[in-house]
Amino acid sequence: MKDCLHIVTGHYGSGKTEFAVNLALCAVRSGESCALADLDIVNPYFCVRECAAFLEQAGVNVVLSIAGRTDLPALNARLFSLMEPGVRGILDVGGDPAGARVLGRFAGRINAIPHEMLVVVNFRRPETSTPQKALDYLREIECSAGLSVTGLINNTHVCEETTAEDILFGAKLALQVSAKSGVPLWYHTCEANLCQGLALLKERIFPLNLYLIKPWESLQGNC
Repeated sequence: MKDCLHIVTGHYGSGKTEFAVNLALCAVRSGESCALADLDIVNPYFCVRECAAFLEQAGVNVVLSIAGRTDLPALNARLFSLMEPGVRGILDVGGDPAGARVLGRFAGRINAIPHEMLVVVNFRRPETSTPQKALDYLREIECSAGLSVTGLINNTHVCEETTAEDILFGAKLALQVSAKSGVPLWYHTCEANLCQGLALLKERIFPLNLYLIKPWESLQGNC
């Protein structure tokens, strides 16, 4: 992981937050320092807050949104610490163009430092089920954020029913998006137990551990 700011965004259900969490843990387990900031002030589910204590214990510096005067969370002033040259940080951004709009507030500062803006795509979601839909979504994110996307992450899945075939299907479409957009494909992600079935992929495979609890699983645990 480079010494720069990594911005992770993607449609709701893409798995962007799970990827951001795994990316941060990968950094600290490699002996690097890393900060992970929750910049998703749109969606209250599947957020960094759910596993913040675990991340801090693992060595990740977690920056959470704070309670505002409305039901929506407010931005934490500590976010600015991630937007300095030489800082290795990750921003988990809202999962649609409206959520990415918050980046526009920081676009000038971000464009002045080394950064990567990664879009996580799940081709099993109806909103990004084709290369054209995914590309249109990518461009909307860029327009809202005032930043250019620099990398694609293929995270095609159907939760616990995901197979290697799903990821290979997504890989094929992700390559088409990359060819059309000129944005390089960084990773194919999957749970570690599926990696063996992806041996034919030439691009890097990024194994994921699942740390976020689904809301219905939390409810079941409290029954």
